[in-house]
Amino acid sequence: MYVRRGTRTLLAGLAVTAVLAGTAGAADAADSTPAKPAGDGARALCKRVPKVDRHIARALKRLDAGVERRGSVARLQKRIDNAKKAGHTEIATYLQNRLDFRKSLRTNLQQRQKDLTAVKTWCQDHDGGKAAN
Repeated sequence: MYVRRGTRTLLAGLAVTAVLAGTAGAADAADSTPAKPAGDGARALCKRVPKVDRHIARALKRLDAGVERRGSVARLQKRIDNAKKAGHTEIATYLQNRLDFRKSLRTNLQQRQKDLTAVKTWCQDHDGGKAAN
């Protein structure tokens, strides 16, 4: 196949450029070390406290809701009862494992909420984390 000389030169140049760019990028990536964190991220955490608090409160509200609310512990317990009543032991076992996890999730979220309250107090005392190093 005949290709013009200028096109051939252009394609060869592009190929060489691509190879060089690829090896230079790999060399740069190998030489650079990950940046060490300058602080503990207190300012960013203090800024996100209200959003995290709403997220945890919403999740706890859903878990503690009644039988009519999807995602609640009560609804899952009702499903387990229905599976046992129907004689579906495998389904009941599966759902029971989910219920156990959901109950542990509630405990975990309640602990996070307590911890977040302490963080909120710290942030108020330290000017939103600006004064921290």
